[in-house]
Amino acid sequence: MPIAYQNRMDEKRDFKFLVNKNSDVPKFRQLVESVNNAISEERLNIGDHLPSVNQVCKEYNLSRDTVFKAYSLLKEQGVVESVPNKGYFIAKEIRRVFLFLDTFKAYKEVLYDSFFKNLPKNVIADVHFHHYKPDVFRKQIEESIGKYAKYVIMPFDHPSIPDTLNLLPEEKLLLIDWNIYSTPTNNVLYQDFGEPVLVELEKILHLIRKYEKFVFVYPEYTNHPYDSVQYFKKFCRKHRVKHEVLYDSSQFDVEKGVAYISVSDRILGRFLEQTREKNLEPGKDVGFISYNETPMKKFIYKGITVISTDFRMLGRKAAEFVANDAPMRVCVPTTIHIRESL
Repeated sequence: MPIAYQNRMDEKRDFKFLVNKNSDVPKFRQLVESVNNAISEERLNIGDHLPSVNQVCKEYNLSRDTVFKAYSLLKEQGVVESVPNKGYFIAKEIRRVFLFLDTFKAYKEVLYDSFFKNLPKNVIADVHFHHYKPDVFRKQIEESIGKYAKYVIMPFDHPSIPDTLNLLPEEKLLLIDWNIYSTPTNNVLYQDFGEPVLVELEKILHLIRKYEKFVFVYPEYTNHPYDSVQYFKKFCRKHRVKHEVLYDSSQFDVEKGVAYISVSDRILGRFLEQTREKNLEPGKDVGFISYNETPMKKFIYKGITVISTDFRMLGRKAAEFVANDAPMRVCVPTTIHIRESL
């Protein structure tokens, strides 16, 4: 028997369910995860025979109902099939994907939903969040190594990030949303936070000129790339627009005759609150441009003007990378959506 084949058979004989009696995850779910992980790591392949229900009950001290529920769920998902008097067999290949986002906000939900809707049926994605914490980022990636077919990761600005990303196989990694710390050979799917700001603002220059001043509210708590502020300044200088950048959110106070742009939905909420209190009409007395489209911004007030990338496209293209083995370097366009708030 060839050595490679013998090693493979040894690995199959070594397949074990991982059941942690102290875990909050139900035991039947742990059994399902064990099978899916083994398929993803090619320790189980199509046609391989799973241990019988009775065997699993005896070996892991589990109830028959728990094991049968796990096998039934795997069968329902099409992962296994049952043959009368012979047992359960692996029916299809399952690929697991590591999706690593910064935080879960309304506009990320659009990306998330698009990504999952466009995944192949044999792909399972595990979603994690790093919340811009370098230690969390490192730990999560270290624990993911070797467990996934593809890694879709949203990086952030911290000097430790490149070393952490280097832990992963380059061909399996896709960096999304922000093209930071990527190499010329990395797969990237990103939005440009700089030049498009200037280009899209130029399309609405006539609306901005309705106001005496243009203010970018860039609050101290944001992680939005500073490129957008730099190109806002460039736009204002180029067209001689009186402008200001407000960094301290506590100083935000809506003034008549001013147009605002902000990367924070908290600031948008305060803007709408203050305009109501001061009896100011958005789009007439004051203006507002919000960054990042969400479904609700079409309906808030009479509609909020938004500058945003296409998060549906971002999710769809990320799913495309998962489904195929082709390299990817794509910049998703950023556009302005004009509504009544300006």
